[in-house]
Amino acid sequence: MTPFRAALTNLSTLSVTGVTHNYDVDAVPDNLSRAQLPALLVLPGETQADELFRERGKGFSAIAFSSGARTVTYTVTHLLLVAPVEAGRGARSHLPALIDLIDAYFAALGANVTLSAALLEPARVKVEPGTFTHGDITYHGCAFRHTWLVQV
Repeated sequence: MTPFRAALTNLSTLSVTGVTHNYDVDAVPDNLSRAQLPALLVLPGETQADELFRERGKGFSAIAFSSGARTVTYTVTHLLLVAPVEAGRGARSHLPALIDLIDAYFAALGANVTLSAALLEPARVKVEPGTFTHGDITYHGCAFRHTWLVQV
């Protein structure tokens, strides 16, 4: 397994209290049913064009020393989907559950900051709560924007 693939798989196995399903990149469903929510989806890259944080991965960057480690910086989105957006029900109806899930997410990640040593340094994560479209449905949720340093 390649280093990047190992890190993605390790992220998909992050056990977050309250999350019903975790999906690795090769198992992300096109559509989700209510029974599959809340769900975490591993998505290499961005999830939509209007994200708050526009930081991109740096691609391949080698340390200047010829004998130094060669590294790649990746940007990965771990998308938490909590509930579909419904007419007449605003975000406020889902905020308490979303806040609890964000806290649970960081408790789980805090126990495994290098994703079982797949990362050279602890993951840096930006938090973007909001609404996100997956398939044809818009959901209340949170995008966890990871920046990883991986040795190749």
